[in-house]
Amino acid sequence: MGVDTGEPSARVHSDARRFWAVLGLIVVVALAVRIVFVLTVAQHDDGFYDAAYYQLQADANADGRWFTNPFPFVENPGPAADHPPLTAIALTPVSALWRTDNVLQMRFLMSALGVGVVVIIGLLGRQIGGNRVGWSAAALAAVYPYLWVNDGLIMSETLAAGLTAAAVLLTYRLRARPGVAVAVGLGVVCGLAALTRAELALLAPLLVIPTAVRLRSLSTSTRAMLAVVVLAVAAIVVAPWTLWNWARFDKPVLISTNEGIALLGSSCPNVFYGAATGLTDLRCLRDPPPAGDQSVQSRVYRDDALEYIGNHSARLPFVLLARAGRTWSVFRPADMLTVNEGEGRPRWVTGLGLAFYYPMVVLAIGGLVIRIRRRASVWPLVVPAVVVTVGTLIAYGQTRFRVPAEPSIVVLAAFALVAMSDRIARSRSATQPVEGAPADAGAARA
Repeated sequence: MGVDTGEPSARVHSDARRFWAVLGLIVVVALAVRIVFVLTVAQHDDGFYDAAYYQLQADANADGRWFTNPFPFVENPGPAADHPPLTAIALTPVSALWRTDNVLQMRFLMSALGVGVVVIIGLLGRQIGGNRVGWSAAALAAVYPYLWVNDGLIMSETLAAGLTAAAVLLTYRLRARPGVAVAVGLGVVCGLAALTRAELALLAPLLVIPTAVRLRSLSTSTRAMLAVVVLAVAAIVVAPWTLWNWARFDKPVLISTNEGIALLGSSCPNVFYGAATGLTDLRCLRDPPPAGDQSVQSRVYRDDALEYIGNHSARLPFVLLARAGRTWSVFRPADMLTVNEGEGRPRWVTGLGLAFYYPMVVLAIGGLVIRIRRRASVWPLVVPAVVVTVGTLIAYGQTRFRVPAEPSIVVLAAFALVAMSDRIARSRSATQPVEGAPADAGAARA
């Protein structure tokens, strides 16, 4: 009987150390890019947009006024759920430590979380294609403007990107090693994603149900059990927030009260017709707002929006296409230079992002085709794009809504780059003469 020398295990550990060493260098670059952006550009941003809500809500939470309306100009502030709670919760410790002038510290926190997103993207790339795909994906994520620009802002996009990428990674791990522990982890991540952006509630069913169906090596009951675990855990994570909202609002609130505002802001003449088609315009809301708390106002806005859509249903298909086109930068992409500038993203960053985005999308489509030809799983990587598109069609078009799908784009682009590199290497190897062989057929005949 042979003696186990442990060599395969040693090779695995050596491979892991090498992966983490290179990834560590990439992380340093990613952190440097984000810190430079915060210190040179982002800290001069004084626009009033969603970032103000997250900052002020974190400050209110730190003062013990958990999720009450945080805006100082609001008289008699009541309960608030303008956005899902996770981003404000993540920022609350910063507010507790720095009670005033804490914007820069919040930006640094988001930058640190953004570096974590780079790590998760690297792990996802490694999961589907090995070390080189992992390194390539992390390197792209480190310098991709549509990722680092969000990491310098006090917004939900960084958490949304990281949690979505983590959900896709855990889905692949569930396929590779089905088990309750991985299913629980996936459920937790999907629940947290829903508490970051409402449309990400679609992640859990879209990821786990097709995955469970494809685990044909397991019994039907085991596959069903794993799917139920993921969905149940995700629901349990979201439930405390939902139940609390139902207790404090007049109308049921699942995740946020922003539904009505989003619907009506994108369902009025200003954004159904003309150059702004597919965008949103908050001037479409009632002024003054309807009486009642946020849940009542959201219901009124939703009804107004549905009435307008019903009266202009012939225009709706074009509006939906415009919304999707704007989010995916295929319809009037230059408009986003102005739109994004109003949300802390300088025009030059949006332009630079487009210069990165278009080649990466081409590569990502190539990576998708290669994986399909190899009969490798692609659905988990596609799910974020499906979720983003559904959310866009319901609300309006905006490139930042695409952020949860950016990790998949980056990973698929990295997969294509490595596949192309391998093909070039094989082609060169095939054309190299074998040592000791004749240089050509004529020499052989001679």
